[in-house]
Amino acid sequence: MGDWVIGALINLLGSVFINFGTNLLKLAHDERNLRARMKPIIYFQAWRIGILFFTIGNCLNFISFGYAAQSLLSALGSIQFISNIGFAYFVLNKTVTIKLLLATAFVVAGNIFLVAFGNHQSPVYTTEQLGENYTNTVFLVYCISLVLVVIFHHSIYKRGKGKMLVPFSYAVVSGAIGSCSVLFAKSLSNMLRLSMSSSVDGGSGGGYSTLHSGFTYSMLLMFISTGGFWMARLNEGLSRFDAILIVPMFQIAWTFFSICTGFVYFEEYKVFDALRTTMFVFGMISVFVGIYLLAPEDDEVLKDGSLEVKRLFMPSDQIRDIEIIWTRYADENC
Repeated sequence: MGDWVIGALINLLGSVFINFGTNLLKLAHDERNLRARMKPIIYFQAWRIGILFFTIGNCLNFISFGYAAQSLLSALGSIQFISNIGFAYFVLNKTVTIKLLLATAFVVAGNIFLVAFGNHQSPVYTTEQLGENYTNTVFLVYCISLVLVVIFHHSIYKRGKGKMLVPFSYAVVSGAIGSCSVLFAKSLSNMLRLSMSSSVDGGSGGGYSTLHSGFTYSMLLMFISTGGFWMARLNEGLSRFDAILIVPMFQIAWTFFSICTGFVYFEEYKVFDALRTTMFVFGMISVFVGIYLLAPEDDEVLKDGSLEVKRLFMPSDQIRDIEIIWTRYADENC
């Protein structure tokens, strides 16, 4: 059994755990909105269990990055779309429509092509090689492009126009920055694997001393920062949008940017020929078709007696203003 197969199996299990935790987080937010909105979310048991599963899943994914290519493992996140339907139906009591099943099928099919024709290599890099890759000209140009993408989509989200565009832009910004944690996790996992193999084999790689370096600590700091950003955005997004829509968008953005970052930083594109490139493009088109089909037909309408409230995709500052006005109105009429 190759190392990449071991990494893939660990990653699959971690992905299921992450998706289960994500849906529990959404369940906790729904309970909070219905029962005690002013009560901190941490007091809800579903949220605490969700955080536990989410953390375990990410730890498993961290371990898997030491055994397989980043683009391959990122594409394997498609398993979350399969489990998301089951969790949304059984845990969140959501209605799973034919359109949703078709959209999920397109996304999963696209990710299957990415896995089948992806990079199955998993070289171990030295600390010097990792450092050189971060200063590579192509990677620096990619980072600048990533910043421009974040600025553009953040401006779209702030304007708050478009029932599909706003949550999509929110997910793009979250995925573009949050997926960088995959790169830092891959670097840390690679260094851990390198140090362990050097200590066991008695090589000249420095053993565990390679972990006590400025480069290692900087990677750890960047991993915690980008991972924390992703977790915060995920938690806020689940409270703002419907899980059946925002969870797939989160995963699509995460998968796309993780693959792109792995291609550029680790130069994984060098193993691609014409056939692999064609199948990769085909897979991405299938994913984007799935995104289009995930668009809801109409705004979600919530009814409570004679009160009808439309769920709108609005920037957070507008939502806070509405919440303040609603709280004052309730206080005056109770």
